[in-house]
Amino acid sequence: MADVTILVADDDRGIRTVVSAAMNRAGYDVRATSNASTLWNWISDGEGDLVITDVVMPDGDGLELLPRIRKTRPDLPIIVMSARNTLATAVTATQRGAYEYLPKPFDINELLSVVEMALSTQLASSDGAAVPEAAEDEAMPIVGRSPAMQEIYRLVARLTDTDLTVLISGESGTGKELVARALHDFGRRRKGPFVAVNMAAVPRDLIEAELFGHERGAFTGAVQRGIGKFAQAQGGTLFLDEIGDMPLEAQTRLLRVLQQGEYTAVGGRQMMRADVRIVSATNRKLHKLVRQGRFREDLFYRINVVPIQMPPLRERTEDIPALTRHFLARCRADGLPAKVLANGALEVMRAYPWPGNVRELENLVRRLVALHSEEVITAAIVRADLILSAASPAEGGASEDSLGAAVERHLARYFTAHEDGLPPDGLYERILAEVERPVLGMTLAATRGNQIRAAKVLGMNRNTLRKKIRELGVTVSRGK
Repeated sequence: MADVTILVADDDRGIRTVVSAAMNRAGYDVRATSNASTLWNWISDGEGDLVITDVVMPDGDGLELLPRIRKTRPDLPIIVMSARNTLATAVTATQRGAYEYLPKPFDINELLSVVEMALSTQLASSDGAAVPEAAEDEAMPIVGRSPAMQEIYRLVARLTDTDLTVLISGESGTGKELVARALHDFGRRRKGPFVAVNMAAVPRDLIEAELFGHERGAFTGAVQRGIGKFAQAQGGTLFLDEIGDMPLEAQTRLLRVLQQGEYTAVGGRQMMRADVRIVSATNRKLHKLVRQGRFREDLFYRINVVPIQMPPLRERTEDIPALTRHFLARCRADGLPAKVLANGALEVMRAYPWPGNVRELENLVRRLVALHSEEVITAAIVRADLILSAASPAEGGASEDSLGAAVERHLARYFTAHEDGLPPDGLYERILAEVERPVLGMTLAATRGNQIRAAKVLGMNRNTLRKKIRELGVTVSRGK
């Protein structure tokens, strides 16, 4: 490793120092600079075995330098690090020849691991494909700079030059279709069509005809020949949304297409080639459906070549300000009045559990802009709207009839009813008491006050039941 030289370019002296020290400790020689021109001079003179570069530097853009480096020294591994943590940055860095993209702040041990892998793997030469220009955050299909979203960006960037089958999982409203579109729009099939079909929205007996097309007279009502989604997506991407709702018969036929690359229309005999990339999505647990015999195991492994798990909004609340700005900008583009949110309003929004995820946030922003005349949306306005919406069925996540959804709506009132977004201390015990009291009361009523029987139904010790009856003040009614 003593003969390996790493070139480091970053205008931040602290980062240069930390990276250089870590590389020296690992046994590498290091040359560090604060500008792009010096880095380019070193590279063009044949120096360095690996490059670690920032994007924004005083005299240039690291991303703009990548094609020149790839043309001059195609085997030189390049690691890009950037605080401009957007999907466009990740995709552009990857497509312009970067070995890896690391968003700032990054873990120094992760950087060392990437360096080791890069040095042991010769970087494949670029195919010279045109790369979409990087866009501003407001124009990007996916918004957010949280660590969870950075992992999504890096996955999308790695997949753009492949036709690998992808399965996107996550709760409703997390942006699964946006990721599918990004895989298409930044991928090698971007000049082809993007065709989406929602399995849950198509009648079960028509799904095969919807996907593969049908001949005239193939079934009742087929008065003319129909073109299926596979044919419409030829040369592009077919997005199978809610694939967990696909009936078993259609699953069998889809599996055959994925295995053989060919299919026939319903009622037809002519074999047709399926030149499409398959991207699927589901908000259901496919592993569970497989165990229940409701989803084919072999199909699951066919569509799950690369899994992408979308994080719920409650796990990336740091993205709420950026998402809100994004939706406000879209409202202005749609002709709605220009509005801004007070900082206190954003804090209320960050405290809310968002059962409907990003889709619910977008709906909230549009409501606030359309229904309130105030130019500045205050915390009180947001809190009142969220309390009202929490009393309605959840927009996503758990079923509106489930206990979990009811608890979510109840908890939302606790969090949004206070100025700082936090309820008084002792929330856990209060919520447990509120849930336990009706459970014990209804069970005792059903067993006509028989505590032995009630304890058995509840799955607890009789003495524990007696203690809770006293603590919670549960009335024991002895029916006839």
